[in-house]
Amino acid sequence: MTAADTDLHELLRSLRVWAPGVTTLRPFDPASAPDSPLTLFTEWFAQAVAAGEREPHTMTLATADADGLPDARIVMLHGADADGWSFATHATSRKGRQLDARRYAALTFYWPVLGRQVRLRGPVSIAPGRAAQADLHARSTGALAAALTGRQSEPLTSLEELASVSDEAWRQAQADPTAESETWTLYHLHPDEVEFFQGDERRRHVRVTYRREGGGWVRGLLWP
Repeated sequence: MTAADTDLHELLRSLRVWAPGVTTLRPFDPASAPDSPLTLFTEWFAQAVAAGEREPHTMTLATADADGLPDARIVMLHGADADGWSFATHATSRKGRQLDARRYAALTFYWPVLGRQVRLRGPVSIAPGRAAQADLHARSTGALAAALTGRQSEPLTSLEELASVSDEAWRQAQADPTAESETWTLYHLHPDEVEFFQGDERRRHVRVTYRREGGGWVRGLLWP
């Protein structure tokens, strides 16, 4: 099928959200929600893995540039603990520059196998350089090679140039698994707000919010 043969609207009409046999919508009682959003996130994440969600650790990272214009992309969660929800990129990349201009971001997880979303937003801090390098070296050779390639978001002349630079970075990563990337940066998002969304087949979706207040969290509900 070519692009010319494709009817986008027809394709859209043929699709279902949360199809039976694919998605299991579980009941979610807000009264059972723990005091901490991190605790609930950990539970939901483990349940998404157990339910067969293929890439539960991928998430949308939304940032804004110096003019306040929004931007978003998919990145990988590197951890969630007392330090915050962590992700990494080059400080010189587009998102790295945007975070330098506005140290605030939002994250969204979507786990369709359970009809669930988790949304967070809050200030972002930068981890010490040694933590960023340790995070990088805990990943695969390919991840290290990509980090050593650098130049993320810069204009690319050709795919041949990419192949040449990438091949050299792979050789370096294989020869020296402890090689460091000067621009590789680990970020921590410290949420001010967290929302847990559980889909319901009758569209009575449950939305539980956590809002930071003082030294703790205040829970609430939102209309779907």
